[in-house]
Amino acid sequence: MKKKLRSGYTTGACAAAAAKAAALLVTRHPSPVTHVDIPFPDGSRHKFKIQNSKFKIEGDEFIATASVIKNAGDDPDVTNGVEIVAEARIVQQSKSAKVQQPETAEFLHFCTSALVIKGGRGVGLITKPGLPVPVGEHAINPAPRKMIEEAVLEEISNFKFQISNLEITISVPDGEELAKKTLNARLGIIGGISILGTTGIVKPISSEAWTATISSSMDVAKAMGRNEIVLSAGRTSERAHMTEYHLPEESYVLMGDYLEYSLREAKRHGFKKIHLCAQWAKMIKIAMATPQTHVRFGAIDMKKAVEFLNSIGITISQDREFNTAREIFDYINSSLVTRHSSLFSKVCAYAKKYAEEITDGSPVLVHLVSYEGKIISKR
Repeated sequence: MKKKLRSGYTTGACAAAAAKAAALLVTRHPSPVTHVDIPFPDGSRHKFKIQNSKFKIEGDEFIATASVIKNAGDDPDVTNGVEIVAEARIVQQSKSAKVQQPETAEFLHFCTSALVIKGGRGVGLITKPGLPVPVGEHAINPAPRKMIEEAVLEEISNFKFQISNLEITISVPDGEELAKKTLNARLGIIGGISILGTTGIVKPISSEAWTATISSSMDVAKAMGRNEIVLSAGRTSERAHMTEYHLPEESYVLMGDYLEYSLREAKRHGFKKIHLCAQWAKMIKIAMATPQTHVRFGAIDMKKAVEFLNSIGITISQDREFNTAREIFDYINSSLVTRHSSLFSKVCAYAKKYAEEITDGSPVLVHLVSYEGKIISKR
């Protein structure tokens, strides 16, 4: 019997729970907090264990910190097990009045509450336009920001001090190192991870994180004035294209296995040229009109692949057995060496045809990348 995968919590939900615990400490300063429950966007409530909490007084300011260890369930998330820390600080009115913020329309739309929510160590800083957080702010997305706000306000609503005197700072001690394992730098998020999540829940092996990153990457590319986008199935394909074409970094989007979604997003964003890069196993799936290329949506059937190749003029004996797509590639590359380039071009042509059906005619330039990491055919 197949084991049911466990859901987990987003960095935004963990930040909200830590913030509520810190707010509880700073307003009531009792013994350390062990658990809190917070509201989620769907109206449900969830209970969180507080890892560490403490209260202190510095001069005439009350300061409390609390942390939550993120549990991503069975989702392979780089932030699983990371500590999310919140500091709550009650500042003097005179000091808080001196804090000046840029009064742009974008900033005022972003900061809708009198409660001050900031990013600290390990939370990335936004340096490129196109993301849901303004340039110059820390990467705490609007939905997590709202969760933090609601969790804190329900705790302090019965207290009489000015909400504007309360500052919440979210930090991630290991955030800077973790960010190196993400695409944050390409998106212009520097120095740490992002506090993310729209529902508060992480679904195991969910497409939500992938598709959100794809869309955000395109938002940034568009905001930076890029007219071309490069969709790559993996790092090797991406590096091959970078080596040959040298487009700006923000033009590159790792689509993974989300081919159809990525092509439709590229069309929606209005890019004038779409590049599609993949190695053989992915490319033959695309040529065979497969919208999702991950093996969990169906491993490639070698007999059907051979039938397809024969149907487009690449003659392979039906009696020959192949265990992997790589074996088919090697056979074409060696046995049909005198004309393998034109044969690979045929596969690229069919991949291009399928891709342009998805983009409704917007031009797609297809690049086949070898297992040595070089572009060997394009259409």
